[in-house]
Amino acid sequence: MEGQFRVGGFEGEATGGGGFSAARMPGAARAIGAVFEIAGASSQVLLDLAELDALAGSGDAALANAGQVGAQVKIRVGSAWLIASIRTARLDPSGARVAAAIDFLGEGDEEKLTGKLYRFRRGVTRYPTPGAEVFPVTTADLRQIYAADERPHIEIGTVYPTRDIRAALYVDALLGKHFALLGSTGTGKSTSAALILHRICELAPRGHVVMIDPHGEYGSAFQHNGALFDVSNLQLPYWLMNFEEHCEVFLTSEGSDRQVDADILAKCLLAARSKNRIGQEIGKLTVDAPVPYLLSDLTNALTLEMGKMDKATDTAPYLRLKSKIDEVKGDPRYAFMFSGMLVADTMAAFLSRIFRLPGDGKPISIIDVSGVPNEITSVVVAVLSRMVFDYAIWSRGEAKRPVLLVCEEAHRYVPNERNADGSSVGRILSRIAKEGRKYGVSLGLITQRPSDLAEGVLSQCGTILSMRLNNERDQAFVRAAMPEGARGFLDAIPALRNRECIAVGEGVATPVRLLFDDLEPAKRPASDDPLFSELWREVGGEEAMLERTIRRWRSQGR
Repeated sequence: MEGQFRVGGFEGEATGGGGFSAARMPGAARAIGAVFEIAGASSQVLLDLAELDALAGSGDAALANAGQVGAQVKIRVGSAWLIASIRTARLDPSGARVAAAIDFLGEGDEEKLTGKLYRFRRGVTRYPTPGAEVFPVTTADLRQIYAADERPHIEIGTVYPTRDIRAALYVDALLGKHFALLGSTGTGKSTSAALILHRICELAPRGHVVMIDPHGEYGSAFQHNGALFDVSNLQLPYWLMNFEEHCEVFLTSEGSDRQVDADILAKCLLAARSKNRIGQEIGKLTVDAPVPYLLSDLTNALTLEMGKMDKATDTAPYLRLKSKIDEVKGDPRYAFMFSGMLVADTMAAFLSRIFRLPGDGKPISIIDVSGVPNEITSVVVAVLSRMVFDYAIWSRGEAKRPVLLVCEEAHRYVPNERNADGSSVGRILSRIAKEGRKYGVSLGLITQRPSDLAEGVLSQCGTILSMRLNNERDQAFVRAAMPEGARGFLDAIPALRNRECIAVGEGVATPVRLLFDDLEPAKRPASDDPLFSELWREVGGEEAMLERTIRRWRSQGR
């Protein structure tokens, strides 16, 4: 009978606290079950299998999906509708009902005449009582739940299981508290990252975005609205490195010898910096100050200090440093950073180019570090990341120009303790994750191995967009970083299709499973998997191809 329920051996008329049965309202959906048990975050409901079967053929995708894991249900409490997500489901011993665990997502007001949901907001102010009726959520309800409000937002896809309800990210909340995009290889992660960045650039054509691209994938995606940098035009002055980064490049020793070498390098580096006119104008010059100096002045300072030594055995640290500096100076692979042409004070021009100040209609910088020698890749990323953070600190009091720093393959640069290599890049990115938002620096982390990230960095990300993760350790790591109410969505992570993701956190109105929009081919990164079946059919031109490849290989050019 309508308005009746049977739960655990007792039965009665459900009123849901409103004084009347919603199932009797004109045009209202039939109840599909009742609340069985209430707890703070997760509760239990019993769903009627016959009612679920009757809805399975509905033309409304949301109703047809009723009762499935990840689907939403609604429960009336007073004049409000509570929205909850189904986390788990199992068959009741009776065989006619399904016992489901639900997580509360939020609540919305009820329109008195029609019973429709409107003005949805996250969080629950009042819980239902056991016995309250449970109703399926319709597509119209989903439209209200996921409708973007007046805050600035970008639309990136459609809400599952619908085809027309748009999924939005709130830009200020997304960037203000950092975000992470996670997903195993082949799930469409790079294309999704490009989609989000394109939408941000369209919303803010005068923005300031810096992307570290370790594989040279994104240059093709931002040819028209991005400034592209690689070893051929980056022109990163070596003197922008702080002392810690100098040590990573120039010190070759280990143990106690390394500390001796570091002390000598600090003394000689300070002497070299103080020779510059800018250095002489600064009252108390430090070894970290980004003051230009000549590499020849650094080696001269080493020679001078070495001449003061009494014994020949004491010259070993000086010779080690000198030979390493000469090696770096003479290696053509390092020319983008250690060229003699980079001695002039080009700091303002460099920051202007990289941070897009002004942007000239190209709000994003793509910095391709794939051509950087492997030994100093982490130092280059450290310098670029630290420049973003230091600029934000020292520009306080000026007009604010927030910068978004996006780091692809983030687990390479912010590794956990097990993979830690002691490099400065991990420390600066961890610091940006913890303190960046205070200074207007936003961090976007993209990774396929979240479990290899430094502990605590993922938890600093206010918004997490997780695509399919195949590794159980990665799934557990993401689950631990997610808020409690989103746990039901997380169980779907191993079963997501390509281009699908679970979005939770500050950047979305409520946790949502969504399908990313298809990006036009011209805006996609060059990250497609090779089609072996087609490429292995092609023949011809191998000799010329090998000759060109070997020439580039030997000259270390691209």
